Amino acid sequence: MRVHLGSDHAGLELKTHLDTWLRDQGHEPVDHGATTYDADDDYPPYCFATGEAVVGDSGSLGIVLGGSGNGEQIAANKVVGVRAALAWSRETAELARLHNDANVMSIGARMHSLDEATSFVELFLATAFSDDNRHRRRIAQLSDYEA
Repeated sequence: MRVHLGSDHAGLELKTHLDTWLRDQGHEPVDHGATTYDADDDYPPYCFATGEAVVGDSGSLGIVLGGSGNGEQIAANKVVGVRAALAWSRETAELARLHNDANVMSIGARMHSLDEATSFVELFLATAFSDDNRHRRRIAQLSDYEA
């Protein structure tokens, strides 16, 4: 699966780790920056680029990373067609896909160890949308409002 990645300086170490892990798992990571550490960089452009790539690449998913993951989730959700969810546990990572059909996951790199964050990504990528009518209905309401 193609997985689009974006982070600011706070998520750079985790993004680098995930890039390698994804390749080792047979996925195709696509890096939308940052590529070098700059303590003054801003997360929105990386999150916008990641979200736009996911929306334009059917069947792909995205991961945005920052210090807390909050701002990154907000930024990604500004892209029409993105449903970004903040994962702060294995359960929230799974439910993001299962109930919300999230196509982008946000993780706070300063909130979790590399192993813990990787487990969120693994579960997010392995979980399919339930396609339950109540969830489809709710997602449609979000899409309608967005339009």
